[in-house]
Amino acid sequence: MPELPEVETVRKGLVPALEGRRILAVELNRPDLRFPFPARFAERLTGSRVERIDRRAKYLLLRLDSGETMIGHLGMSGRFSIEAGGEAALPGDFVHAAPANPKHDHVVIHAEGGVTVRYNDPRRFGYMDLFATDAEASHKVLGALGPEPHGNEFSGPYLAAALAGRQTPVKSALLDQSIVAGLGNIYVCEALHRSGISPRRLAASISGVRAERLATAVRAVIVEAIEAGGSSLKDFAATDGALGYFQHRFRVYDRLGAPCPTEKCDGTIQRIVQSGRSTWFCSACQR
Repeated sequence: MPELPEVETVRKGLVPALEGRRILAVELNRPDLRFPFPARFAERLTGSRVERIDRRAKYLLLRLDSGETMIGHLGMSGRFSIEAGGEAALPGDFVHAAPANPKHDHVVIHAEGGVTVRYNDPRRFGYMDLFATDAEASHKVLGALGPEPHGNEFSGPYLAAALAGRQTPVKSALLDQSIVAGLGNIYVCEALHRSGISPRRLAASISGVRAERLATAVRAVIVEAIEAGGSSLKDFAATDGALGYFQHRFRVYDRLGAPCPTEKCDGTIQRIVQSGRSTWFCSACQR
């Protein structure tokens, strides 16, 4: 599933295509994605101007001049593609991806300036909804999110307080979106390795200097991944079809049996399963 850096890459690709443009028409080629579309979805979008495109955690937020916000989640296989000025920006070849089949273009947005944005989702695990922008704080999903991992609210002291008393492995705790927003399996594995913390360590034990190390590693890995354009894994692609290149910097993720890249460490990367998810780590240097 795309994580924060991948979704941020998609947001940046949509900005020049939709931001400031009025939506002229919306085609819905099926009644639902993961969930049914809200009542009068196409009608409520049509005629609205996209004032701004934001991201919160793994969610895209199209701020409309109608006073509503369209929230979008890519799920496992959601992609956006853009056609404008007779040219198309289509998903390219990336790791494990199948070519985008037009029969899975479930939502098509036509905007001013001859712009067409298509949402393609073969597995239909993504979803779209509309809510009143001024009610965001009480939104069932957005209202429960923790701070962004590269925002000012996220710090060592915050992390220590959020994890205090939690008797679950720190790996599982970091995937809890109410603790920190937008983190997923890839970047949690990478941050734990950078900070030298075992994914099996209890979350409650993360305090003081250890919490500072972990918060610093989380922030660094997210910033680097955003700059690299995400990780281009599975069914993720940027709106311009470009590949993300952070995958070439993975220290542990999906590197079972590889030598640990930590200086002076002679360990190898291992894999365990935690809460149904694969975890890659080095038992020699992560304690």
